[in-house]
Amino acid sequence: MSALPTARRIVTSLAVAVALATGACAPAGLAPSAVPSATVSPRAPQPGSDDAPPPSVEPSPAPEPEPSVEPTPSSEPTPSVEPSPTTDPTATAPPTPSAPPALMALGDEGDDVRALQHRLQQIQWMEGPVSGTYDDATRLAVEGFQAKRGIPVTGQVDQTTLDRLVAMTREPTRDEMYNIMRPGPALLAEGATGDAVKDLQARLKQIGWYAPKIDGIYGPKTAEAVSGFQGKRQIPVTGEVDQRTKDRLYAMTRKPTSDELNNIVATPKPSSMTLDDRCLSGRVICISKSQRRLAWVVDGSIRMTMDVRFGSELTPTRNGVFSVYWKSRDHVSSLYDTPMPYALFFSGGQAVHYSADFARNGYNGASHGCVNVRDKAAVAALFDTARVGDKVVVY
Repeated sequence: MSALPTARRIVTSLAVAVALATGACAPAGLAPSAVPSATVSPRAPQPGSDDAPPPSVEPSPAPEPEPSVEPTPSSEPTPSVEPSPTTDPTATAPPTPSAPPALMALGDEGDDVRALQHRLQQIQWMEGPVSGTYDDATRLAVEGFQAKRGIPVTGQVDQTTLDRLVAMTREPTRDEMYNIMRPGPALLAEGATGDAVKDLQARLKQIGWYAPKIDGIYGPKTAEAVSGFQGKRQIPVTGEVDQRTKDRLYAMTRKPTSDELNNIVATPKPSSMTLDDRCLSGRVICISKSQRRLAWVVDGSIRMTMDVRFGSELTPTRNGVFSVYWKSRDHVSSLYDTPMPYALFFSGGQAVHYSADFARNGYNGASHGCVNVRDKAAVAALFDTARVGDKVVVY
């Protein structure tokens, strides 16, 4: 064998070995199967040689998978819940509106109550001095005021009640709130004469404060009558007529007739009754407990009278000045389920009405606070004549 082919074989084997050692791709046209099986192993690397293979590194163990964690109950999806029938907006009843808050109520005291009481006095829903205590009389006055004006009847002062009352009255003065009366300038006094004095004397006679003949001379008897009138009504007692005295007198009386001014006394009607002086002006249902009579009075003139009875000691008929706030011809009591024909309501649930029991049993029975009438025709006529807003005086 010649030396040349042998050398070629050695070179070729070395080239293949180098290519394998360096990781290079196989040369083009040289398939791996063409590499001779008898190749020369590369030279064993010497210690410290650059050809030394890199130290073997243990592969880091693959991270173990996180153990599966069961989701906590809170992480589970909320199951859908069918709405209960009560959650159906079409089936839910609207909330009941709450009662308006009370600004003043039974037991309250102070200047706000004083102002309230005086305002009620201005429109004749209360009488007597201002006390500053929200008592039963104040509550009843508020109830009547509310009922007449279509405000829910609570006996307490809410904003609606106060607004309506303030709109109808004026701001009381401090003197009025504390019952301090100061006399004003005299309009009539001793020594005065003329028609104005005649008018004064006639009006005082209408309400029983002046007995002598009307002469138009303001003398000691007239001054005494004026003083008595002032004292009863807590007006400063001077015996002289100031504006307050005149206004109060005119509110309680009517214009005197020519007969009255000339001392001509009319013969009283057999059906007449003694009237409270609060019944002498305007349209009034005048009710006397002591006489057990009711009179329909217009400007001091009695138009009709009728027998009446009242509530018992446990359910008394309230005294005071009221007004008709509701008429109900065929009313039936919701509390006692009894007929109350021709009912004229004037104070809370108290009314003037016909009573079959009164017609049958007379004064052997009593009402639950109402004013019973036993003459059906008479009370029917009163029902047709009286109007909502007419004054009712119970005394």
